[in-house]
Amino acid sequence: MKFDKRIIHRDLGYFYVGLIISFAISGMMMNHRNQWHPEKYVLEKSAFQISPIEESMVTDSLAQAILKKHGIQDKFRRQSIKKGELRISCEKTDVDIDLKTGAAEVTSFINTPVISQLMRLHKNTSNWWIYYGDIFALSLITIALTGTTLLAKSKNSFRRRGWKLALAGLIFPLLVLFLLS
Repeated sequence: MKFDKRIIHRDLGYFYVGLIISFAISGMMMNHRNQWHPEKYVLEKSAFQISPIEESMVTDSLAQAILKKHGIQDKFRRQSIKKGELRISCEKTDVDIDLKTGAAEVTSFINTPVISQLMRLHKNTSNWWIYYGDIFALSLITIALTGTTLLAKSKNSFRRRGWKLALAGLIFPLLVLFLLS
């Protein structure tokens, strides 16, 4: 059987088209997860008041006691403090408490159908998915490299024109990395 980079390029592209689109969509959503939460949507918001809390007094036990006292029976995940606000994160509930005033807001949410599953692809760390992801990454490299040589005898070939675009495409993310470091 003759090695043909066009066939490899085409067949890998066909095989991975669904995963490429899924990763592209979920990747864009993950890029903006600080501005909005595409993975979940709010069902209900409510408020309650507690006594102010010293930041040094906050522990997982205290966070769990607050949940229990206010009838929140969701599975506790973690607590964190940012800019004087305690966030208690549960599976389907977030509780935000202003430590100085004791003002608390409860947000109940559910996962967004389809979108939350797509985003889970990026977060999955099971062994078999990691190996599948490695194979996918190698396949993308193969698709990229075979694509550079498909128009070898054209005026728009990689050798004549494509290398300039590839270099620009490489320099841009490197500049961003160095400027953000």
